[in-house]
Amino acid sequence: MSKRYLIPAKEARAEIEVKKSRFVATAVPAFTVEEARAFIGRIKTEFSDASHNVPAFLIGHGTIVTAHSSDDGEPSGTAGRPILAVLQGSGLGDIAVVVTRYFGGTKLGTGGLVRAYGDATKAVLDVLPRAEKVPTHTTLLVLPYSLLEQVRLLVGDWNGRILNEEFAADITMTLQFTIPKFPGFQDALRELSHGTLAAEIIETNENSIMPLGTFDKEAD
Repeated sequence: MSKRYLIPAKEARAEIEVKKSRFVATAVPAFTVEEARAFIGRIKTEFSDASHNVPAFLIGHGTIVTAHSSDDGEPSGTAGRPILAVLQGSGLGDIAVVVTRYFGGTKLGTGGLVRAYGDATKAVLDVLPRAEKVPTHTTLLVLPYSLLEQVRLLVGDWNGRILNEEFAADITMTLQFTIPKFPGFQDALRELSHGTLAAEIIETNENSIMPLGTFDKEAD
């Protein structure tokens, strides 16, 4: 089963200058190699006049990950690899970064390049908003008005989200739970309703993207 992990919430950019060379780092969420390569192509087009556009990406997380980097004309091992090393140490998954360099006239040397590309990557990660990839069930529950407030509390107790409520003869609630929490909610719901209510799973998403803090009490 998929585990929750941190990803970029949206695109971010940061710039540093080292001995008059500009290093512009752009980071985005990327969930497939194709998405990462499309992003790299977009940056190369945007900065077509740059000396180098050095890419790296991690698709997936932890032990199940596709990692890639390229030096884009810089000396071997001085550009893409330092970017990738920073990404691998960041705890993030599903991320692509391109560091664009505008040469300032002064050569930085092998060590200087490694530091500059690594520092540019750290700079964009410092301003990068985070989200979380979480496996979830979206469920439907039909209940009487008499149990509405108690069920709302129960959803909160099991770290769920109320996505929608429709009021007719009965109430139809659309709810979302992390997959590990849902069985506990179902058991508590049956107990509350003396066996008359059960939520129906209408969608399972291994890759729900949530703002940080949505499921704060979730430990799985």
